[in-house]
Amino acid sequence: MAVTDATLRLAMVTIDAVNEVALRAGEVVLRHYRARDTWVREKTDGSPVTGVDLAAEAIIRDGLLRLDDTIPYLSEEHELPTYEVRRAWSRYWLVDPLDGTKEFIKRTDEFTVNIALIEDGEPVLGVVVAPASGLLYYARTGEGTWKREGAGEPQRLQSILSDPSEPLRIVESRSHPSPALEAFLKQLTVAERVRSGSSLKFCLVADGRADVYPRLGPTMEWDVAAGDCVYRNSGHPEPHPGTLRYNKPSLKNGNFVVGLKPGTYELPE
Repeated sequence: MAVTDATLRLAMVTIDAVNEVALRAGEVVLRHYRARDTWVREKTDGSPVTGVDLAAEAIIRDGLLRLDDTIPYLSEEHELPTYEVRRAWSRYWLVDPLDGTKEFIKRTDEFTVNIALIEDGEPVLGVVVAPASGLLYYARTGEGTWKREGAGEPQRLQSILSDPSEPLRIVESRSHPSPALEAFLKQLTVAERVRSGSSLKFCLVADGRADVYPRLGPTMEWDVAAGDCVYRNSGHPEPHPGTLRYNKPSLKNGNFVVGLKPGTYELPE
């Protein structure tokens, strides 16, 4: 296969460089979080947006374009291209500059900055920054998943798929409980239920603090892409299978389960 200029440019986009972009955005988010000085308004779909979302968005978009301005960019807080435009993209950035805006507003500390690189419908690079807790999770296909706490050394994360017949620690959304989740859990033995916000739920499974994350309700692709990449590449000895696909005609996701082998559970109708 011929090595193109685009391939060479992409190879030069290191995970460390993307981490730095995400961390810069996280610093701005944390500064506003501590100062409690941002505005909040409701978007047309009823979800909240803050001035911090837009400030982080500007930093991430500028940073990623500086790394490689030929890679298309898609973000929750940026004008969304039509599917007719997107369908031609073989790779693109997928960003949520502040995931867990409700958690930010409620001051639970469970909000994240998410950057993912999608290639042929799969997340091949993912960075999740949790500014309030000083956590950085990152992954790239073929390079595994890593976690860094503050200024500490990165630690490799390795996780295995859980056995649905064993007692399981379930991580669930803090802001989106659902009757469908209760129905789903009846087929499992639940040892513990942990509530968390944002893409941290994927990360809790990747680092072994939870076994299963069932999401039985709508999400958008930018909500999950970076965390999905972190989870998939934490698999040991092989990456975990992924059930989510990206750059669909609709950017909305259906129900999914993280931490169990596909085919070992049933989703509610």
